[in-house]
Amino acid sequence: MAGEKGNTNSINYLKLVFQAVAWSKVADNAATTPYTNLYVSLHTADPGATGLQTTSEAAYTGYARVAVARTSGGWSISGETISNVAAITFPASTSGPEVETFVGVGTDSSGGAGTLLWAGPLSSSLTVNNGITPSFAIGALTITEG
Repeated sequence: MAGEKGNTNSINYLKLVFQAVAWSKVADNAATTPYTNLYVSLHTADPGATGLQTTSEAAYTGYARVAVARTSGGWSISGETISNVAAITFPASTSGPEVETFVGVGTDSSGGAGTLLWAGPLSSSLTVNNGITPSFAIGALTITEG
């Protein structure tokens, strides 16, 4: 069956996943150990819908996923679009070159497979060489649900 989500559904989904805001009568029970952060990752290729956080993940020397709080202090929502509130800065590379083409948001802090909640292409590829510090400026990482 083809269809689409309603706007309210999309906004409630974004608030639930990215800001840990309860969704009345849908997801309003308190988890015993809820995620307090989500982790942004870089990828050298599309991790795909069945991929994990480790699928095609960046591997330059010094690379690590970046934690972003699941709060309104970590993510802002405008309509059906969510974006980062603060700059997201990855560690500087001490190797290279490696070309990053996708970004992901997942649940695991480091190295583990983790659940990949979202992935999408960068607006342009990023070649990471020695001394390069990949980052997303405030509001530069946007995800639109709809």
